[in-house]
Amino acid sequence: MGKNFEVRHELPVEATPEEIWAAIATGPGIDSWFMGRNEVAPGRQGAVSTVFGGYAPTLPITAWEPGRRLAYAEPPDAEGRFVAYEFLIEARAGGSAVLRTVTSGFLPGDDWADEFEAMGLGLALFYGTLGEYLTWFRGRTARPVTVFGPAVADWPRAWAALHGALGLAHGPRPGDPVALTVDGAALTGTVYHVSAHALGVRTPDALLRFVRGFQGSMLAMHHLFTPTEPDPDAAWRSWLDRTFAA
Repeated sequence: MGKNFEVRHELPVEATPEEIWAAIATGPGIDSWFMGRNEVAPGRQGAVSTVFGGYAPTLPITAWEPGRRLAYAEPPDAEGRFVAYEFLIEARAGGSAVLRTVTSGFLPGDDWADEFEAMGLGLALFYGTLGEYLTWFRGRTARPVTVFGPAVADWPRAWAALHGALGLAHGPRPGDPVALTVDGAALTGTVYHVSAHALGVRTPDALLRFVRGFQGSMLAMHHLFTPTEPDPDAAWRSWLDRTFAA
């Protein structure tokens, strides 16, 4: 048993097709909103590669029309599992555009529903972050930071600890102000994404994402546009250790 799936998103943004293309079709652009480190070998015979912990897929490009359409997909594995990504850019008057994304594939096994739910939450976070990037940081590129925090045994308690560390007195909502201190530096920002598995915060120089990881720990999956710390990974690891100490 398994499930064929297709998930669609639409992002109207005040960005040109060229700016959108740079965000979705270059390694530094993808580094600024997706996950891990990314490289793009351009062209119809190229590929998109991602390294995120032990996950390191290389997906062959199946459509390459600069400023209009990009598609890439992984070949099905022995169980038939695969995922394919398509990005369609439609220019609009006044230098704006609409980016439509289609994520499709096949999930094998009897537990496909749980995986599909997690995937849907992840895609909402990634494409929500892409929208923030194209709205507030287009033309810039970020250093991705991926840090795994301590193991979490009680997720309601962990989320409450995170909300407290961010200065949120209640369940967060998009638009809520955030204040935190990392490695002695005070940061302020605004919540832009909330789900059962993730919280996204935009600051003047970063997109910060806190994510419930599959391995049972809280992840920092951030994008720093002007990293000031000599070792931001160490700074965020220390912050996670303090925030989620047992």
